[in-house]
Amino acid sequence: MHNETYDLIVIGGGINGAGIARDAAGRGLSVLMVEADDLASHTSSASTKLIHGGLRYLEQYEFKLVAKALSEREILLKAAPHIIWPMRFILPHQKHLRPAWMIRTGLFMYDHLGGRQTLEGSHGVKFADHPAGTPLQPELTKGFVYSDAWVQDARLVVLNCMDAASRGAHIMTRTRAEKAVRSTEGWTVTLRTNEGETIQVTARGLVNAAGPWAVNFLDGVAALDHSHSLRLIKGSHIVVNKLFDHDDAYIFQQPDGRIVFAIPYEGDFTLIGTTDVEHHGAPNKVAIDKDEIDYLCASVNRYFQQPIAPDDVIWSYSGVRPLLDDHEDNASEITRDYRIQLDTSGGAPLLNIFGGKLTTYRRLAEDAVDQLAPELGNQKKAWTGNGHPLPGGEEAKPQHLFKSLQASHPFLPLGMTNRMVFNYGTRVRNIVADAKSLIDLGEHFGADLYAAEVDYLCAHEWARTVEDILWRRSKLGLRLNDSEQSRLADYLDRFFAEPTKAIPAA
Repeated sequence: MHNETYDLIVIGGGINGAGIARDAAGRGLSVLMVEADDLASHTSSASTKLIHGGLRYLEQYEFKLVAKALSEREILLKAAPHIIWPMRFILPHQKHLRPAWMIRTGLFMYDHLGGRQTLEGSHGVKFADHPAGTPLQPELTKGFVYSDAWVQDARLVVLNCMDAASRGAHIMTRTRAEKAVRSTEGWTVTLRTNEGETIQVTARGLVNAAGPWAVNFLDGVAALDHSHSLRLIKGSHIVVNKLFDHDDAYIFQQPDGRIVFAIPYEGDFTLIGTTDVEHHGAPNKVAIDKDEIDYLCASVNRYFQQPIAPDDVIWSYSGVRPLLDDHEDNASEITRDYRIQLDTSGGAPLLNIFGGKLTTYRRLAEDAVDQLAPELGNQKKAWTGNGHPLPGGEEAKPQHLFKSLQASHPFLPLGMTNRMVFNYGTRVRNIVADAKSLIDLGEHFGADLYAAEVDYLCAHEWARTVEDILWRRSKLGLRLNDSEQSRLADYLDRFFAEPTKAIPAA
């Protein structure tokens, strides 16, 4: 690695950095992507896990953003059907919050702004005739149904990195950029690994996709004068035991004008979120507070017959959204759109990424490389917009893969087969390989996690720790107890003690 030269160095291993690395590598640029922690270890794994246009943004007249996001929804559904799938959303109507005509108008626009091709349209619903009415308060008699999509958010980041690596990109996790020095010819970047090794690399161009740390990168690592500012907005979610027995999600209007989702989660749970709270601390020092828990509980208690309390919370997570500072007083009203700023005034090109949302990451990456590639003498056209499959997404209908895996590996429990197909897609066969029984999958850590899956994640997906495996590559942390997690930690220590297993090969 020492003194290696790249066309492009991307700082940041969240969804924007991963998308840019993939797009650039696919155009033939030599790329190094650097992430200080694990992939998707901050904002990109702390989302509501939706690929959506943002229905509420219509009230803010963000028509361009909503249309862009809805068109991206179609592309991403095709590119990753194993981790992104359609979901129907139930919006109970409360006329004192928003009149029915306003909701119908908004849903009509939502159906047509983005060129919807595959998802069902919206319509009204009477809850007496619909399963979604069963858990609701009896005074809620009607509402609306519309479509969006669910995503395994952290896995989306990993798959973009895997695809980038397959196209020649070098992905370095747990490696911090300490200094970036600009000249007319390029950038010299000093890196430090978690093991303390210092590495110096050079590149003809640099991308600042550090998310919540984007301004910190300019101030400290690059030491550049600039006028950029971000608002860090904390969003928190809670997980409770499941509150309803169907596969649709709910979107609940709140008296303060916000909306809160209640979403089926990992089979046995319900995910509730999110909040919008100004965050003034370090981006990695973020956690849900009591007021947020109370707010989320109260938000669903207005709608469900079965109340929940803070003691019912099984797990919570929080992240900060690095939003453009548009001087809006209300955190919920700040734009979720992104800004790309190409700076060539001081020498070699620097591309700064500010803001954005999970749904529009591919478009952001395409726009970014469209601006940067010509500066590096690369004229190749954008290529990701045709729904080119991400790793594992080669089978357009995962249900077919599920049946095939059942036939070839009948010893796999149905729940395990389902989880693995809808996490890994076609790559599931790299994990189960020619196993004839569960014993062939190696050590069993708890739930349906076996050594074969752990080995795959470490060797191909940059996983290193228990948290990487149980909370980002999967959500099995909801199912493994402390003792089982401790055994997994011991196994990982042994795994990485073998030098030949220390470097992932995507």
